[in-house]
Amino acid sequence: MVQRVIAGLVLVGLLPINANTVCAQNTGQNQPEKPPTTYYWHNWADHNGVSHMTKCPLHHYTLKTMNKPAAPQWSDELFKGEARIISTVQPDHWNGVWHTDPKVQWIIPLQGTWFVQAMDGTRVEMGPGDISLGEDQRTLPDAQGHKGHLGGNVTSGPVTLMVIQLAEAPTVDEACRFK
Repeated sequence: MVQRVIAGLVLVGLLPINANTVCAQNTGQNQPEKPPTTYYWHNWADHNGVSHMTKCPLHHYTLKTMNKPAAPQWSDELFKGEARIISTVQPDHWNGVWHTDPKVQWIIPLQGTWFVQAMDGTRVEMGPGDISLGEDQRTLPDAQGHKGHLGGNVTSGPVTLMVIQLAEAPTVDEACRFK
């Protein structure tokens, strides 16, 4: 199964908002807007050690300023703690073979398109504006020796990713744990 999400990206700390964000339109009646819903792809492990890709909503937004005098914006603090930020450039025709993510990590494509295929066969292609949470560290090898996920470039040329690694333990059976 191949799924594709086309989106534009805004990051506020670890807040992703993409073109799939759903907001109520301003009717001009001074009613507050409804909080948005936005989505990310979660690569997670189940209790049998199999990885899955699940499209997950984020919807606990509050309208507030990040720092006065800036205007309010919708914010959903997903994580508070230590993180490592890495910019990676995968060379043309990069093939990541089957592997697990080194840490629980948010992955945001900035240029080019890449794919992630979970052990259950789900394949998702992601480009600029899409968001993925890699958390397949607790997978187990299947009959073919595959563990974690298969990843690689879809488009010709390099693929640039922003990776935000979290200093926390991976979970099991917790698809869509950031909501």
